[in-house]
Amino acid sequence: MSSQDMPEENLPAEQDTTHGAVGVADEKHPFADPGLPPHELRVQDIDERAAKRSERAVSLLFTVSMLATIGFIAAFVSIPVDKSVYIFPFGHVSALNFALGTTLGVALFTIGAGAVHWARTLMSDHELVQERHPVEASPELRETIHEEWRQGSRESQLGRRKLLRNTMLGALTLVPLTGVVLLRDLGPLPGTKLRHTLWSKGKLLVNMNTHEPLRPSDIAVGSLTFAKPEGLDEHAEDFNNEIAKAALMIVRLQPGDIKDKRELEWSHEGIVAYSKICTHVGCPISLYEQQTHHVLCPCHQSTFDLSDGARVIFGPAGHALPQLRIGVNDEGYLEALGDFEEPVGPAFWERG
Repeated sequence: MSSQDMPEENLPAEQDTTHGAVGVADEKHPFADPGLPPHELRVQDIDERAAKRSERAVSLLFTVSMLATIGFIAAFVSIPVDKSVYIFPFGHVSALNFALGTTLGVALFTIGAGAVHWARTLMSDHELVQERHPVEASPELRETIHEEWRQGSRESQLGRRKLLRNTMLGALTLVPLTGVVLLRDLGPLPGTKLRHTLWSKGKLLVNMNTHEPLRPSDIAVGSLTFAKPEGLDEHAEDFNNEIAKAALMIVRLQPGDIKDKRELEWSHEGIVAYSKICTHVGCPISLYEQQTHHVLCPCHQSTFDLSDGARVIFGPAGHALPQLRIGVNDEGYLEALGDFEEPVGPAFWERG
């Protein structure tokens, strides 16, 4: 609805048309300056009822944003991660991802739509021409900018239209909470669980291939055997997480070939047990060189000397492989005499 459609008695007495005057071309200025078109009043500039409707519409959009933000948080808390729903035409999708994307999209869109509608219908829409000025800011320019800021504050009508202001502030306050809530998806703090595995005093060493407890006689000199803790079921839900920390490689050396004193004390008749998890990025170590007693990680070629405390002799690994102290129980089976004394795998922030 333009000013031409409004009843004549609602129009202001005078309208500014000077800025729409057309310049005249001459020899010095061969192109006429068309200037700006005459300013047309909006219906909100003339009718306070229309302005109120625009205010309510903007406030409604901000309110919808607040509700969508609350819905985002509620969906994050209440919808299971593994739940899926059928959404046409996408098919089966994650219910949590769909809910989070929809609510966050609505929250952000309605804030933007509210801001645009506010600017288009309630803020001043006069087009002004500002002549070029020197780059440096003169005191007069700074005062002009300050006055324009104050004028913009008055024209935004924040002080007058409290409903609009309060709902906008509410929407802008709640939307950042979506980012705070998403921080929860970074996962729980590791606490001390990275320091501990399933190994404990008395746990039998079970062959990974046969699933039978190991006796010293099962380990030949120069052989490489992989073991897991007693009671760890391959079909258990947490098997992958637990074996990633507890996987063991067992090698039998001649006791005279063991150079490290602690390694010898923690072994049994030359049988040493070390973590199978490389201390570089956690790859499983599986290559053993019988003559040198070196084990090699196939991912980045970190090499460890099992005859000298599994220290690093080549590659990017930062520290030696953790050793598990072992012995033999009354029935003649190899058993752990405790857990690893340091975290298994790559170094992490809590290592100490």
